[in-house]
Parts: sequence; structure tokens; C-alpha cells
Amino acid sequence: MNGKRILVTGGAGFLGSHLCEKLLEQGNDVVCMDNLFTGRKDNIRHLMDNPYFEFIRHDVAEPLYVEVDQIYNLACPASPIHYQYDPIKTGKTSVLGALHTLGLAKRCHARILQASTSEVYGDPEVHPQPEDYRGCVNPIGIRSCYDEGKRMAETLFFDYHRQHNVDIKVIRIFNTYGPRMSMNDGRVVSNFIVQALRNEDITIYGDGNQTRSFCYVDDLIDGMIRMMNSRDGFTGPVNLGNPGEFTMLELAETIIRLTDSKSKIVHMPLPQDDPTQRKPVIDLAEKELDWKPQVKLEEGLIKTIDYFKTIV
Repeated sequence: MNGKRILVTGGAGFLGSHLCEKLLEQGNDVVCMDNLFTGRKDNIRHLMDNPYFEFIRHDVAEPLYVEVDQIYNLACPASPIHYQYDPIKTGKTSVLGALHTLGLAKRCHARILQASTSEVYGDPEVHPQPEDYRGCVNPIGIRSCYDEGKRMAETLFFDYHRQHNVDIKVIRIFNTYGPRMSMNDGRVVSNFIVQALRNEDITIYGDGNQTRSFCYVDDLIDGMIRMMNSRDGFTGPVNLGNPGEFTMLELAETIIRLTDSKSKIVHMPLPQDDPTQRKPVIDLAEKELDWKPQVKLEEGLIKTIDYFKTIV
């Protein structure tokens, strides 16, 4: 085994499990850490027999002592239902998780990647969003435990880089979807697919003209690994997402068609601080990582629907 020893926090989650799988395929020794708050053992069950895979049940808000070459810090509930369930815990996960993983990276001289989020841009006044846009975030709203937690994590990453010369990489992840999404995470793609497969009313918040950009999980994981292994001194932050932009109505109608569903669309009030537009500028990722998404929305939705058919 000539690969690296790599820690993935949040490794039993939707993105984390796909990342662990890919890192193992590339010949690495993977330590998957998760407290299973939103992660699931089912996501990594197929990896358990791999001799180069190790699972540790541990909370990133507590210090962890392992020896590794690289760290991907993905630990944090990422859907509004989950991160608003215990907002103080969400803040601790982002801030203490950053402190503990950065401390580990400093001690091990490991390169560390922070999975930040497009939520750092809040409800953006600039569209689409480039990395130098500083955002429009409500610091006291119901989403701020996540938005501001992730912003503080970025602050800590850059302070550790400047003060202690820790080798950091920061990505900002835009809406991502695919197999292993949780059925009850409240995200729009999983919500619509589950409702369509059950022939239930599809719930759209607001008038449905708010837009999102949807990146298939395989593309996102490819970009994440490219960023981790990018040139020395290139820290980011880098937007990773698909710049194709769709309204909620377009997404719902596409899913109804692909599932041959009898669902009807119904409208509900828009939640507080819900962004009206979200679309990444990915010029930096194209230039530095030679990366751009390859999977079209309909192609990715078909794969995701096939997965949900097995669990709904």
C-alpha cells in the first residue's frame, strides 16, 4: 500500500461516504470518523470489510488523536432540518470541529481541507457568487448556527495558516445531490423525489421561481480530491458546484416526469432567510483544478431516483 493515510470527518454521511469510497479506490488508507448524528452506518457498510478502511465513532467537537497525512473536515449537519434541530450543537461542530482538526493537522504536519458551503454567501445580493463576494448573512436568524459556524470555521482555517503555517485548502460546496442522500433531510431534491415516488403533493416554498444549482455527487467528490492535491500555497476558497441554474418549479416538473408520478405541485410560505438565488462562479476551479461538472441534471436525477426507489 503506497497511498496516504487519510482522515475523513463526517465520513459516514452522504458526501463523506462517497469520498471514503473514492479515496480507497485510489489506494489510500482511510480513517472514517463520524458520531452518526446524521451519518449512517448503512452508507459505509460496503466498506467495512476493506482492510484499508477504519471506522471510528467519535464527535469532532472533542479532540481526536490519530496519525494521518491528510484530513478532510466534512463533519457537520448540512440540511436545515438537521442543523436547526440543535443549533448550539451545530455551532460547536463547526467551530470546535475546525479547532480540533486544525490542531491535529498542525501536530501531524498534515494537509487539511475544510468543506465549507455556499451558505457563507447567505441570501446573496451578487449573482452569481464569486469567491471574493463576502455575503449577506443574518447573524441572529434560524440558519445562522450553520451559516456563521461555517464562516467562523473558514476564519480559523486562515488564521491557522497565517499564524502556524498549517497547509490548508478550503472549498465552498453548492447544492449537491445523488445516491445516499437521507430521505428525511428536508433538502429539495430528496423531498421532491420521495414525494413523487409516493404520488404525494410536491411542496414548493414560495412561488417556485427561486433558483438553485445542482451538482451531482461524483463531480463534487472529484473536485474535492483535486483541491486537496492542488499546488502548494493555493488555499482557496474555491467554489465547487454546477453553474446550471434551475427554478424549483423546473426541478419539480422534471422529477414528476422522470418518475411518471401523479403528484400535484402545492405552494407553502417561504422559510425565514431562505436564499432566492444560488449559483456558483467556478472560473477559479476551472483554472486551478482543471475541474468542471460533467453530469447533466437529468442524468444525475435518474441515478438518484433509482437509489430512492430501493428505500422509499
